[in-house]
Amino acid sequence: MVHCRRLRTRPPREGAGRVSGEAVAAHRRSLADREAFWLEAATAVEWRTPPTRALDDSAAPFYRWFPDATLNTCFNAVDRHVRDGHGDRVAIAYESPVTSASAEVTYAELLDLVATCAGALEALGVGHGDTVLIYMPMVPEAVVSMLACARIGAVHSVVFGGFAANELAARIDDARPAVVLSASCGIEPTRVVDYKPMLDQAVEQSASPPRHCVVLQRDASRASLVDDRDLDWDDFMALGTDRPAACAELASSDPLYILYTSGTTARPKGVVRDNGGHAVAMTWSMRHVFDIGPGDTMWAASDIGWVVGHSYIIYGPLLTGATTVLYEGKPVGTPDAAQLWRVAAARGVKALFTAPTALRAVRKEDPHGQLVGDHDLSALETLFLAGERLDPATFLWAGEALGVPVVDNWWQTETGWPIAANLRGLEPSEIKPGSPSRPVPGYDVRILDPDGHEVAPGVEGAICIRLPLPPGCLQTVWGDDERYLSSYLTDFPGHYLTGDGGYVDEDGYLFVMGRTDDVINVAGHRLSTGALEACLSRHPMVAESAVVGVADDLKGQVPRGFVIVKAGAEVDDDVLRAELVDLVRDEVGAVASLRDVTVVHALPKTRSGKILRKVLRDMSDGKAVETPPTIEDVAVLDKLRDRLGRP
Repeated sequence: MVHCRRLRTRPPREGAGRVSGEAVAAHRRSLADREAFWLEAATAVEWRTPPTRALDDSAAPFYRWFPDATLNTCFNAVDRHVRDGHGDRVAIAYESPVTSASAEVTYAELLDLVATCAGALEALGVGHGDTVLIYMPMVPEAVVSMLACARIGAVHSVVFGGFAANELAARIDDARPAVVLSASCGIEPTRVVDYKPMLDQAVEQSASPPRHCVVLQRDASRASLVDDRDLDWDDFMALGTDRPAACAELASSDPLYILYTSGTTARPKGVVRDNGGHAVAMTWSMRHVFDIGPGDTMWAASDIGWVVGHSYIIYGPLLTGATTVLYEGKPVGTPDAAQLWRVAAARGVKALFTAPTALRAVRKEDPHGQLVGDHDLSALETLFLAGERLDPATFLWAGEALGVPVVDNWWQTETGWPIAANLRGLEPSEIKPGSPSRPVPGYDVRILDPDGHEVAPGVEGAICIRLPLPPGCLQTVWGDDERYLSSYLTDFPGHYLTGDGGYVDEDGYLFVMGRTDDVINVAGHRLSTGALEACLSRHPMVAESAVVGVADDLKGQVPRGFVIVKAGAEVDDDVLRAELVDLVRDEVGAVASLRDVTVVHALPKTRSGKILRKVLRDMSDGKAVETPPTIEDVAVLDKLRDRLGRP
């Protein structure tokens, strides 16, 4: 039996789902009169020098937002809330089931820590324009480090804690940090990951090693320090105790951070975010997309190594004056599949934001949602999902189990905030399963054919965004403007190439079908692997699925499926395969030619939860596969190799 609360969806306004209403009007105005729209949005940010212009397009396609303005992001995220009498409000609610720790950091306490850390960075010679690399687990010190960099105008680059030494070295060489802020280890449900040996190896490999490495010592594994280079975190903070740093006045266009896109190989690609446009976009999206205001609690169950962590664990909530939940753990296994609900109940979370992968992991362990009923989720109003395609089965399961709107939203590391979403704080509208709703104000989304022509509603094509991108999106690739142009702006002149394919329906709703390289061609028929995955996931025994295209001498490509069955399900693999093949034939058609389905215990994924489809594709084609640097669990890959008999 499913334990759930009564559905508390707000009824759609008249015309919801049609091309009318407040949200659509806002979108039209954001494109027709960018200056007025974004200058109005900018009033929610406190500027040193307020902007008189919204957009500088004189160097297009290198657009600059609020070009004549100055501000400080840290001041807006921390200082002004304390100044305005909200110092006692909780800024960070820290939950660490892997260490049995739980703590709260108020805005006043956060201000003291950040100013001290910033002063310590200055004592080490870090200043405006220098870079600082942060290689830390999900601990409050990581948040302090990011804000301290923003305070003095240093550019931070967070690398996911536990990244392999060679990948860390590549990022050090690209960002050339003056200082690395790290920790002795990260703690996972079943193991301790020692960061310091990987950091030492990366520094040794680097052609541009940092002057100093600061190490937060953790009880689970304490690290040895290198003389004349390394500092203990407490000793480092002591450097700033008597000289806390003030907020530097920064140009709107000054870079705030570099974030390397997940899955990069060879030379890393660092997305550059500015200060002014980012602050405006984050503030606008918190209010209008997520319906979060001062004093509300938001939990983005992600990691600060990813863009969701930057935008909606750190900057978005703190710029708004809200409380953010910082969680060190997994959705399952710490110790069970109820952690999302336990923490959300304990912290009074209003908006929970996670990835479909996390929910599929929970659903696999608790297929009937029974654990939801053990927790008081009366404060929870919306579940937001992003990071990958939201399959209908997960959408329906979550909505039934939680009894709140399940809102898909679609965006990328490069954009920094949602491209398409249901605007819960402006005009909640009809939710269509499989769609992240309409484009968000500021994004001029176009569906283009291979020749660059816009297609009709319902016709699939390349999802592109007509330039200029709105505030908050990437400004360039760190140190490589040409790479920015060739990667994103060359294929369709005048447009940003998202790399995803999809269509817009007659109501203006966007449907994202997956990366354009996940469209397979079966005997001349183009099929979306996302659509095939959605079909497989509708089987009552399937918890998660992945479909890839493999080479075929006759048809060019044919789909191959991989499925995970729900926990406790008793089913014969051969019977399940036959049922899945029949299901695809009935719902998609014989043209899909799906004949091969492999039942596995786990799928290889990145640390951000994305399925490594290229690995599955290469393995299925009989190719030797090297272990990707972004993989979450190498053991899953090894078991898959054994299962498929691949090198």
